[in-house]
Amino acid sequence: MADYDVIVVGAGLGGLTAGSLCAARGLKTLVLEQSELIGGCCSTFEAKGYHFDVGASIVEVIRPLETFFEKLGLRLSDYIQLIPCDPIYSFVTPEGKRFSVPQDLEETMATVKRVAPEDYDAWKRFTQLGMWLIDYSLDAMMTSPMNTFAEALKMAARYPQLYRILPFFLSNHESVMRRRFTNNDLLTSVSFQSYYAGAPPYIGSGIFGMIALSEHLGIYYPRGGMISIPAGIMRAGQERGLEVRIRCRVERLLMEGRRALGVELADGTSVTSRAVVSNLNGKVTYLKLVGAEKLPGWARKAVMSYELSMPCNMVYVGLKKRPELDAHHTLIARPGLREPLKVMNSAWDNYYKCGVIPRTEMSLLCWPTEADPSLAPEGKHALNWIRNTPPPYAPLGENWQQAKERMKEEALEDLKRFVLPDAEEHLDYLEISTPPDFERRLLSPQGAIYGFLSDLTTLAMFRMNNRSRAVKGLYLAGASTHLGGGVPTSIASGLVAGDYIARDLS
Repeated sequence: MADYDVIVVGAGLGGLTAGSLCAARGLKTLVLEQSELIGGCCSTFEAKGYHFDVGASIVEVIRPLETFFEKLGLRLSDYIQLIPCDPIYSFVTPEGKRFSVPQDLEETMATVKRVAPEDYDAWKRFTQLGMWLIDYSLDAMMTSPMNTFAEALKMAARYPQLYRILPFFLSNHESVMRRRFTNNDLLTSVSFQSYYAGAPPYIGSGIFGMIALSEHLGIYYPRGGMISIPAGIMRAGQERGLEVRIRCRVERLLMEGRRALGVELADGTSVTSRAVVSNLNGKVTYLKLVGAEKLPGWARKAVMSYELSMPCNMVYVGLKKRPELDAHHTLIARPGLREPLKVMNSAWDNYYKCGVIPRTEMSLLCWPTEADPSLAPEGKHALNWIRNTPPPYAPLGENWQQAKERMKEEALEDLKRFVLPDAEEHLDYLEISTPPDFERRLLSPQGAIYGFLSDLTTLAMFRMNNRSRAVKGLYLAGASTHLGGGVPTSIASGLVAGDYIARDLS
């Protein structure tokens, strides 16, 4: 008899969601996490009294999170306190002008009319179509299994109007935006979300163009930092019998032929199970935990065909003075920036792909203490700064330790220019996480924060399946599965994987 019904490798959002669902359905379930922190990229760490978010900075599209707690017969608000963030963004234009985008769509229309009057009618049409599509397709796209063409067709039969979303799937992010808008500032505000696909605008799927609209459904910050989301999911699961072990690294899967029978830990201990869920990057799962030599040829070739998403640099800042910011999120465009789509594409082709660390042209500044002052010592503030221009994993002719010092100087100059003119006098903490840091801490290969890039060839049934076709008893959750990386999508992947396991083991 197996030690457990289900073993989950990795306490990320997808893994914890799947594990908690399995436990709630009476399956003896164990989650194994190699780090001392749960949540993966959706986590929070402490340094010098400040609490910094590792990567994820807000949660939007909270329907998958609500669905999880509903499936357990619980209320989301009893486990996670979500603080609304309004405005959803503030923007600093290349000319130094600032404007904010409120959550309310009518108020946003007024902002667009003031900032980009030539695109007002186009924005209105985009909003009308996009919000209808989001409302109609949210549950269908995010929480329905789409591992096979049969499942995709079944979903399409249930939601016949989904054909209207096909043009977004069949287009890249750049073409979706260029067909609609011409104003430079408005294009910047709806273009940077391409990086949420782990790719530049000319590669990333056009479906990610919907993010600029979905955020008007509300964006939220969890009290206690981003780690409160996986912590709330885990607590709900533990109340249903879920067992979680941290600092417990899985070395490989136990295999009998092409069936997963459990895991072998780094200390040599074997733990058996009827099913295994991997929340790790899909390439790590198949090539390391399973072993390339144990995969059929077609599966090995398929796994190798996936291209990793871009990594990122994160700057963590502690200030002894309130920053001069207007919103939880501020998108900053460097002076002189023109044609944002071209700049993003050029940074990918001429820097990232060539192994050169680029200058940061756009960055996303997150201000968590605006929502929750308890995340810093009294009177102080924590900032998480995503340097959006994708960095290479291995810089050409430079090592990351040297580059960090140069990047700290650049970050300080940007702090003085965009955040606080006397920032140097009030700087209390400044540290940087680079792609190798993310790889070491999260076991994310080359620091790929969104698993794989997301284009037409790597979405829905073309992405790695939640139920493995190559290894029986193996299930996948997290950024490697449809719809890719992100808080709501990772939770949704856990819902799908958990449902599969409950059916298969019943």
